[in-house]
Amino acid sequence: MNERDLGAWILPQPKNKHHWVRIPKHPGARTIPFGYKECEDDPAMLDPIPFELEALEKAKIHLKQYSLAQVSNWLYKTTGREITRDGLRKRIQNEQTRRRKAAYYRNIAKRLHQALLKAKEYERALGEEGDESIFDRERYVSIDARAREYLDSVCDE
Repeated sequence: MNERDLGAWILPQPKNKHHWVRIPKHPGARTIPFGYKECEDDPAMLDPIPFELEALEKAKIHLKQYSLAQVSNWLYKTTGREITRDGLRKRIQNEQTRRRKAAYYRNIAKRLHQALLKAKEYERALGEEGDESIFDRERYVSIDARAREYLDSVCDE
């Protein structure tokens, strides 16, 4: 049998899909959220702790199989930072709420852009395009530009 040298196979490495960013500190908050610490430079900002945030992402997966109390204990043993089961539940619910809101607003921006394009098309078909067209006014131009800019930024992610 003829053996061929296939060379070294290099498997594609997974991309780091998490990009942790600084977040503003809530003025009325008593505690710092799990996965963040106070910024030394700016006391109004919180710096991410990647190790804790990655452990929190794994904890979300573990919640499909284990209870909140068990997962919060696992987080404490893994990171050394305590989080209660109620704190974990609240954190996950807040993230889900924010994710749903973001999806809702992206959908609204997309529908707004489509509606503006459709209105422009109807005006052109009716022959009402001219100096007094609503699409030449500053308000329309700024709304359309902001919607297009938002959609472009969302599509890049």
